[in-house]
Amino acid sequence: MTAPRQVLPGATYLVTRRCAQRQFLLRPSRATNEIFLYLLAVAAQRFEIRVHAFCVLSNHFHLVLTDLHARLPAFHQFLDALVARAVNASIGRWETFWAPNSYSAVTLVSPSDILDKAAYVLANPTAAGLVRSGRLWPGLWSAPERIGGDAFEISRPKHFFDPKGSLPEKAILQLEPPPSFTAEEFRERLAAALAEREEDAVRDARAGFLGAARVLSQKPTGRPRPGEPRRGLNPRVAARDKWKRIEALGRLVEFLRSYRAAWAARCAGYTSAIFPCGTYLLRVHHGVPCASSG
Repeated sequence: MTAPRQVLPGATYLVTRRCAQRQFLLRPSRATNEIFLYLLAVAAQRFEIRVHAFCVLSNHFHLVLTDLHARLPAFHQFLDALVARAVNASIGRWETFWAPNSYSAVTLVSPSDILDKAAYVLANPTAAGLVRSGRLWPGLWSAPERIGGDAFEISRPKHFFDPKGSLPEKAILQLEPPPSFTAEEFRERLAAALAEREEDAVRDARAGFLGAARVLSQKPTGRPRPGEPRRGLNPRVAARDKWKRIEALGRLVEFLRSYRAAWAARCAGYTSAIFPCGTYLLRVHHGVPCASSG
């Protein structure tokens, strides 16, 4: 059984989800781009999620975001379910859209870790050998200058969505700076970190770049050649500083210890057992008492 995930208010995450069988189900197209961006905007507003950076590649996506009120699982349940149904409908599919156990939410411990992962996300199209710069990617990609700048205003896609349904006709997505940064500071530092990563990727590219035209010509049911690393680590925290990483892992271990102790007490009939702060599923669906964040 998967260990319980700690979901704390105000935490910042790198979130990733991969398509089933590594297929190009999110391959850039007008319909796919509109569907994903619209639903991201609706979900962020509905669950009060602050989005800092995003990149949607053909077979996976990355988001860097801050979860203000510990609602990340509900946000992703909404986003992933509707993206899967709407994109499947647009390309004539009915099968499973997301790869099992491919959801990853890595807690970013410090401001420097947030900056590092945001640059990683935006450099993904170049690091993957697709285009020489993220700005050339024909799919969804958040330019650093949009942070604290002009918001995305997205109309509800005509395909799949009921015009008389509950989802809004228009949605607004404002990219915001992460905690501990001003918009200007984060824009400047992210642009510099991104340029460095892209320069390294271009220098290391031996086979050149696929190019936007060839990306767009791929079939949604296609997939990359074999060779993707398998059975790697699936971290829950990211910190470049060794001691901050050790401290964060220690807090996670303490959460798991306290959670299991409370669960054992509850199974023994002690229904008022206090679960640790960050308990999500049992709190939301079963109303168990939890310790406060203070």
